[in-house]
Amino acid sequence: MAVRRRAEMMEKNRLKLIAAARKAFAEKGFAASSMDELTASAGLTRGALYHNFGDKRGLLAAVVAQLDGEMAQRAKEVASTATEGWEQFVAEGTAYIRMALDPEVQRIVLLDGPAFLGDPSSWPSQNACLEATRHAVAEMVSKGILKPVDVEAAARLLNGAALNAALWVAAAEEPDLRLPKATEAFVLMAEGLRL
Repeated sequence: MAVRRRAEMMEKNRLKLIAAARKAFAEKGFAASSMDELTASAGLTRGALYHNFGDKRGLLAAVVAQLDGEMAQRAKEVASTATEGWEQFVAEGTAYIRMALDPEVQRIVLLDGPAFLGDPSSWPSQNACLEATRHAVAEMVSKGILKPVDVEAAARLLNGAALNAALWVAAAEEPDLRLPKATEAFVLMAEGLRL
């Protein structure tokens, strides 16, 4: 019983730290967020941060993973309103790119994430997106929606195109002006695989 209660308390503290970091990173950015202020706002100590995440960078990775997962879920929800197959796939990709306009996503996932965590293609959350893309491409190839193409190559290129388009939009001085260019190019490129 005590072991379970301790595990529950640790998870509660972990979630508090992620919530506090998410707020701080969105408002101030990763570099300007103080670990002392962050842990104090969660009602915890630096020791809790170190125990759960190793360091501030580990906490950023947890926040990015949470946000990236939410982005994937939001993109799927948008896609579910489109007709089946190809239309859903394109809707999901363009929805992901459009999320580059969300200030929280823009700052934490698309700007600070790569700057402090490195290449997004090595993040576990991006690998989950890649796996979902691989599955969708394989299904569309098997149904004759896409040309007979190497599934792995096509999935990596499509996934990378959506991610890089979002990164490009997020880095713009005027992201609203760059978004239509990015989504149009993504759709045209993806259309090249269609039968």
